[in-house]
Amino acid sequence: MSQLEPFFFIILMFAVFYFIVFRPQQKRMKEHKARLAAMRRGDTVVTAGGVIGKVVKVESGEEVVIEIAPNTQVRIVTSTIADVRSKGEPVKEAAKEPLATKKPANDAE
Repeated sequence: MSQLEPFFFIILMFAVFYFIVFRPQQKRMKEHKARLAAMRRGDTVVTAGGVIGKVVKVESGEEVVIEIAPNTQVRIVTSTIADVRSKGEPVKEAAKEPLATKKPANDAE
């Protein structure tokens, strides 16, 4: 039995490594592919280079036309899209605070 213990330990390490590293990565990849497949006109996208734009036209499965500024459209390859944000993405809680409620830094009281 003592000769099999190291073998079981190595198998256990591979199983833990699979569930901690590989499984979550596969899940993220599957979700990303689903978001790219569901991308449509009007969605906001972020490219791998950090360019944020609005989808104007999905030309094919591999190319998308995005508008990065008024009257400035760019054709990009779908594989370079890092994130797809839908039209109705909610505002983050920290950004919801109105600017009028914040006190100025140089307020003399």
